[in-house]
Amino acid sequence: MDFTEDVKLAQKGSTEAFARLYAEVYKDMYHIARYSLRSTDDASDAVSDAVLDAFCSIKKLRDPSAFRGWIMKILSAKIKLKQKEYFRAGEELSEDTEISSFSYENAELKEALGKLDSESRLLLSMSVLGGYSSDEIAGICSIKAGTVRSKLSRIKEKLRLELT
Repeated sequence: MDFTEDVKLAQKGSTEAFARLYAEVYKDMYHIARYSLRSTDDASDAVSDAVLDAFCSIKKLRDPSAFRGWIMKILSAKIKLKQKEYFRAGEELSEDTEISSFSYENAELKEALGKLDSESRLLLSMSVLGGYSSDEIAGICSIKAGTVRSKLSRIKEKLRLELT
């Protein structure tokens, strides 16, 4: 999708244009955040924080066609901050930790995904859930595209071995 016209309008202060932009990316943002974080509340917070930052700084976006990657980069930073909070707090999963839509059919997959480190979950979610190419992920996460491809390959192989 071409975001150029709505980005230009949003940069001039149109909240309606920004709302249209958000409507195009919110599902991907939420899926990536939910997959990368422990709870729906944390995912919602990360998405909300990213959208607020994007709204406040959209005038700084130089290339309107790069809106999707730009807002995902902001989201990636918010996810990483949330993940750092987990380690700072030293919290363990408790009985109150949400595990949504549990079923025995996907229990093994959830267990295998839970064994991945936070960066691996983020990269995998951007690739699988967000449909981003390795070049796009590289731009969002500020790493080389070749590194993204090799990490994704190792992650997928690890999951394959875990699930067989």
